[in-house]
Amino acid sequence: MTAHDDLKEGSVNPASIADCGRRHRVPITIIGSLATAAALAFVLAQRRDEFATALTSASIWILFVAALLQVVALLSRTEAWHRTIEAAGGTVERRILYRASSMQVLGSVINGQLGVAARIAALRRSSPEVSPQVPTLIAAEFPILAVEAALVALTSFTLIGPLGLPWWLPLIAIAVMGGVSAGLRHLAVRKGRELWRGLIVVRSLGGASRLVALVLVAVFAQIFRNWLLLHAVGVDASFFDAIAVLIAVVTLGQLPLGPSVGAAAAVLILGSDGVAAAAAAGLLATVTGTVGGLCFAGWAGADHLWSRWRGAVRLRRARPLHGGQV
Repeated sequence: MTAHDDLKEGSVNPASIADCGRRHRVPITIIGSLATAAALAFVLAQRRDEFATALTSASIWILFVAALLQVVALLSRTEAWHRTIEAAGGTVERRILYRASSMQVLGSVINGQLGVAARIAALRRSSPEVSPQVPTLIAAEFPILAVEAALVALTSFTLIGPLGLPWWLPLIAIAVMGGVSAGLRHLAVRKGRELWRGLIVVRSLGGASRLVALVLVAVFAQIFRNWLLLHAVGVDASFFDAIAVLIAVVTLGQLPLGPSVGAAAAVLILGSDGVAAAAAAGLLATVTGTVGGLCFAGWAGADHLWSRWRGAVRLRRARPLHGGQV
């Protein structure tokens, strides 16, 4: 039966929908971003003065610290990625891997998955001889994502109050992540496929512990950034509220909402305490996060140019001298 016959019978092909989503990812993200921004603008239409006041109440030093915390989070997560690739047998120089990781900043503006694909492609393009194969690099993301998902499950109780979730839902999330972690550990000890090599880092207690520590640094930097900005705009948020906002940002980030995801997440979690102030905090989180990411990407670009210049200088010095010498 052809796809045309499926449509005639009124059936839907999930594979066709997924393929359409991949091929039209950018237009879908643009439409989603505009729709989310329009919804936020409608909500804030009667609160323009409150929003403007909250937006300008954060000092330049608060914004600087928030951007710096984003850089810390990016560096820590990149180091975690370096650990997983090193455990998988990759011998990529750390600075080259960091430069490849900076590509995720640019790709994540459109979509989080696109950011991961961008940095994997950049690493393979820059160091194909010493970096693992693409399946291994994809699998190397799983331990990091598993740690982040486990932290989400352990702190999902922070969503009970803001979203009215049932009390037992976090217990289910913890149980599921426990099963996923056990499954990754089981796959990590298997051999014979490039895919499993990306999980080698969780084979040893030391490797897993260092990975968890690096991810914790990245996550807590983002949590503290949320808490700092929420208080800067006048929202009396607790540390748990800042965690709930981060979980909402990560969850909504899987949807094609674009740069509006920060404000949408803050309003979703803390809108009852003041829509204008919550939206302002979310917008500032997006701005400072983007600035921090661009600083990371800017360093990577400058480092790449510096390395090429130094290589050109060494090449000129290594050339044999001509003219006047025998």
